[in-house]
Amino acid sequence: MTVPEPEPAGEVRGVPVPERGAWLRRGISRDGGPLVEDPDTEVVWLQAGSYYADSRGFAGTTTFDGSRVRFHHLTGEPGDDTGTLRRDGENLVEWGTNPDGSTFLEIWTPLPGADGATGSWSGPDHHVVRIGRHVVHVDSRAGTYWRL
Repeated sequence: MTVPEPEPAGEVRGVPVPERGAWLRRGISRDGGPLVEDPDTEVVWLQAGSYYADSRGFAGTTTFDGSRVRFHHLTGEPGDDTGTLRRDGENLVEWGTNPDGSTFLEIWTPLPGADGATGSWSGPDHHVVRIGRHVVHVDSRAGTYWRL
């Protein structure tokens, strides 16, 4: 897998997050480095309306300003991250900035089994999102992914 070319400066044309989706990270590039795929690490992002949960241990809401998406971390790992999403066939390519100022590029591919029940639930110290057969639970300690 090769690193996609970034958008030209001044021409940010991002798309909003899908209203509903179950996504598996296929690769990540940090601070302009090579795209890395780790077959031993399964990172899953679920999106239900404006609510999301990421198996790395953060969840919350997303907003879109017409070109960039902001992931507001309300549960789990603190901070927000901002990125630009672009479709590449059925995949999503995300370029962004972490709360510490480091940059990333991630390739997300849709997970099968995303049809069916969808919902988002939260409590004092947890957030859960379900998309079809996929569930991510996030609390102050960790994120956990289950396939039903």
